[in-house]
Amino acid sequence: MKSIKLTIVALFVASASFAQSKEVKSETAKAVQVAPAEVKAPAAPKQSTIKWDQEMHDFGDIEKGKPVTYEFSFTNTTKETILITNVRPACGCTAANYTKTPVKPGEKGMVAATFNAANVGPFQKSVTITTTENGVEAVKTVSFKGKVLEPTATDKKEEIKS
Repeated sequence: MKSIKLTIVALFVASASFAQSKEVKSETAKAVQVAPAEVKAPAAPKQSTIKWDQEMHDFGDIEKGKPVTYEFSFTNTTKETILITNVRPACGCTAANYTKTPVKPGEKGMVAATFNAANVGPFQKSVTITTTENGVEAVKTVSFKGKVLEPTATDKKEEIKS
């Protein structure tokens, strides 16, 4: 028993003597004043200058589960050809289709937004459109709203028959 205790004490002393120790250096850090670099925020896209026929559409009352579509149309009022580079609906319940070919000055283009209502109640959704106008990216947001109603009893009977 004594030899076991002595062996444990010897192992403890040996491990303590071989343990690494960190040197603590007390150097005084010199404060260096650095002039702040000129920080430029990324250039925000400018607002689109093309002429939209309507920027907000009201669907009114629509039935739950029946998709509705509205076509937002615009006229290229710039002096150069423009191109729609991106159309991003604000949520997954909205799909978008748009004019994919360049739109020459004076010509019309469109962005069609299709909303599929899954929940009853009022809604307001938006679609963000990015175009190139005069070689610069421009952004425009169009919106639509309405109220989703439960299908009527006669509609439910027709669904059961189908």
